[in-house]
Amino acid sequence: MGKKKNLPIYENVEITGVAAEGKALTRIDGIVCFVPNCVPGDIVDLQVTKKKHSFMEARVLRIVQPSAARCEAQCKHFGTCGGCKWQILPYSEQLKYKQQQIVDNLTRIGKIDLPEISPILGSKHIYEYRNKLEFTCADRKWLTSNELEELKRKDEPLQIEPGIGFHIPNCFDKVLDIEECHLMPEINNRIRNGIREYAREHGLTFYNEHAHEGQLRTLILRNNHKGELMLIVTFGCKMNETCFGLLEWLHTEFPEIISLLYVENLKFNDTIGDLEVKTYSGQDHIMEEMEGLQFKVGPKSFYQTNTEQAYELYKVAREFAGLTGHELVYDLYTGTGTIANFVSRQAKQVIGIEYVPEAIEDAKVNSAINGIENTLFFAGDMKDILNDAFVAKYGCPDVIITDPPRAGMHEDVVNVILHAAPKRIVYVSCNPATQARDLALLDAKYKVTKVQPVDMFPHTQHVENVVLLEIKNNPSK
Repeated sequence: MGKKKNLPIYENVEITGVAAEGKALTRIDGIVCFVPNCVPGDIVDLQVTKKKHSFMEARVLRIVQPSAARCEAQCKHFGTCGGCKWQILPYSEQLKYKQQQIVDNLTRIGKIDLPEISPILGSKHIYEYRNKLEFTCADRKWLTSNELEELKRKDEPLQIEPGIGFHIPNCFDKVLDIEECHLMPEINNRIRNGIREYAREHGLTFYNEHAHEGQLRTLILRNNHKGELMLIVTFGCKMNETCFGLLEWLHTEFPEIISLLYVENLKFNDTIGDLEVKTYSGQDHIMEEMEGLQFKVGPKSFYQTNTEQAYELYKVAREFAGLTGHELVYDLYTGTGTIANFVSRQAKQVIGIEYVPEAIEDAKVNSAINGIENTLFFAGDMKDILNDAFVAKYGCPDVIITDPPRAGMHEDVVNVILHAAPKRIVYVSCNPATQARDLALLDAKYKVTKVQPVDMFPHTQHVENVVLLEIKNNPSK
């Protein structure tokens, strides 16, 4: 194998923009270079870490002159954790770049006629806005190179402590121990740090991904608008006295936990979707509320993770739908039926379709809880369920609301929508690039008349976008 070439260092480089995955960018000798942990206006010295024909990647050796736009990150784990990559960018600037992301994707990929894009709706809270966090337990926490060097200098046997935190990006077996996270209220730190200390003091072992052994494996924490908590503790072993001891301590120590659940996971992956979730104390769910509607959130339920901003998103979708009480609405990728139930009061009937059967059962329960009788829900792959025969049986929709995953809609689904020809389509997207691709396909019959970006995830590059499409020449139905 040939010797790896030394990659170059560049000095006094100005960062000029932002890019995908939360990175910043600049151009060096005409080649785009992607750099993490920078903001536009920074003057930096760079070490190239990857060099290809059309682009480079680099890391910062030194900030020569910080940008006037730069601010201090609130979290001590910034730059190592891999999350909240835009903390060093003021929120007003984050919104500006997210707005531009929508414009760029819809114009460059969609290449269709667009109305003026409305200003992005920012999040009321930019910290402690999430209602769900997942943490991984590891028998050896991941250490930075500086931390490893410090341990080696102590002239003692190298002992690395266990940890509870987040996976290092792209590394399934490396877990950064998290002492503080500002994405949920402070109690999430007290619970996580408390579990770590209890485990160390009482001899609970932490999971090892390679050996597939250890007691503490993962934690999932959820909250609701009342501050009530659900905690799911996953154990990588059969339950024993030590495991139940931890659960009893949690039950006693944290009365805010009204749903304390546990899972035995002996599989080779961390997913719990196919496993039984058992209740140790309290309920098997928590309740969320939106505009007087009650939503049951179970351990496997999908619910938008920024509760307050989800309400803003759904209000936009409902407004775009233009419902009068006489419409048949299809809600595609309905999840637990949140949007379907949210708009049901303004519709004649709402039909929701979702891939995950458990989510559809939650959707039915949520309709029943709220006395909603004009919803129907179906579980299955969207491209298999939604076809011409389905439309013929249940009726041609007046309005379609679609909120697909990041991959967007399958072309077969788009074709069924075009054939059904609803008057209006409300397209909610978490990925403006795939949304733009689908809008180009729908352009055969539809015109985009409204565009409203919504920020759900401050300090990240992610942005939601809601688009209203209206049928061209609007033929009578």
